Amino acid sequence: MNPSDMVPSPATITGIDFVAIPVRDLQASTRFYETVLGVRGDYRLADMGLEFQVGNLTLALMELERFGIPFRANSAPIAVRVEDVTAARARLEAAGIEFTEQLDSGVCDQAIFRDPDGNTLILHHRYAPA
Repeated sequence: MNPSDMVPSPATITGIDFVAIPVRDLQASTRFYETVLGVRGDYRLADMGLEFQVGNLTLALMELERFGIPFRANSAPIAVRVEDVTAARARLEAAGIEFTEQLDSGVCDQAIFRDPDGNTLILHHRYAPA
């Protein structure tokens, strides 16, 4: 069967609603994301999580153990867009954030760091056309 002949089923994926970020202490993580990274939480998941709308993506801080899922930090990075990686890195370093690496891929600048729970994040700026 040709994929273009297929009729969408009720299980057809139409988008991504959120990316979960596992945390151990929701209050401490909320302070980090709001105070250090400068994003604001806008939807609380009872006392188990908080969602941040960041551009076109929702980041959901979740105390996974409250959902019965063992805590394990994300090692696969989430890249957050900034206009100037060097300036954003300097601001975060002044707030005590340590970076593991900064690199230029040939199309974008990136600086890699971790949140207090060990989740990998990247400051990212694409400077070349897509």
